[in-house]
Parts: sequence; C-alpha cells; structure tokens
Amino acid sequence: MTRAVWVLISSLFLLTACETPPPAAGPDSKPGQRVYRISKAEVSRVQFRMLDAVNALRQLEGARQLRLDATLNAASATHSRDMAVQNRPWHFGSDGSSPVERAWRAGYRQTMLGENISETFETELQTLAAWMELPETRNVIVDPQAEHLGFSWYQEPGGKIWWTLMTGGGPTPVQPTPNPLALVPPEPIPQG
Repeated sequence: MTRAVWVLISSLFLLTACETPPPAAGPDSKPGQRVYRISKAEVSRVQFRMLDAVNALRQLEGARQLRLDATLNAASATHSRDMAVQNRPWHFGSDGSSPVERAWRAGYRQTMLGENISETFETELQTLAAWMELPETRNVIVDPQAEHLGFSWYQEPGGKIWWTLMTGGGPTPVQPTPNPLALVPPEPIPQG
C-alpha cells in the first residue's frame, strides 16, 4: 500500500514538472495572471477608455458627462509617480502636498473635487470596478458637481501600476494654502 502511495506522489511531481510555467507576474498579482503592460502609444487610448467608462457610469446616475482635462491628467501623473517613489498609496505628496495643491500647481483653476488612487496589477477598467464598490471612491466618480476628469498612472518595471483619478469643476477657488509642514525644512541630524 505505501509503495502505491509513493508511486502516486512521484507521478504527481513528474506531471507538475512537465506543466508550462505561468506567465511572469508581479509579487502581488494573482497566480497565472499576465502583467498588464501599457505602452507610451496607448496612453491616450487608456485615458479615453477610462473617460468613456466613467461617463457611462455617470449617465446611469443622471450626472453630466465629464471632459478630460490636461492639467488634471498632469497632476494625476505626477502623483502616481510620487506614490511609487514613496511606495505607498496615499493622498499626500512626498512634499506634504494635498490633491488640491497638486491640481493648482499643474494649472487647474477650478475647484478640485475628488481623488481616487490605487496600487495594483489590474487594468484601468478593473480598477474602476473596484472603486465603484466602495462608497467613498464611488462618490468621487459620480459626483454631480464634477465637470472634468484627470486620469493617469505610473507603471513600475515589474508591472505594478499606481493609478490616480481626479475630478474637478465649478468656480475658481482661492489659491490653496500650502501645507505648513511642507515648508519647514527638516532639522539636520546631529553628527557625532
């Protein structure tokens, strides 16, 4: 009996060794999942695919259609890269800046309404579906006050994508006051 069990186990190991290995994937991705790569030639297609998907969701809610805004795209791209450098998804820049400050710096002169972020190996539409599942991120997407959409990302060499979606609209706000912590230089470390 034990001999039969060992033969069965050995056969399973041999069969496993003969299988084709799954495609390369990042450390956080699902086993067997292909890395979603975005080429430079696909940037505008990905942004307009997201715009179309967001507008379809907004239409279901009775909200007006959004227009893609170059300044919000630029602020989104900058923040996506900064999140990758910081290696954490959060709404504050490495310099302490808020989403409102980043939008203003990029040249957006209307009210910045919301920002969604994500760190994932998923496509833009999978990420949008995940955002729609949570009330906080869903509200950014379907906000009836929004007029403009900014959407961009940074993809690491290993495939991980840092997504940022920003919405804005309405009147021109007062220039945001910078975060006071961002203006204070770090204290020197005592030597010795």
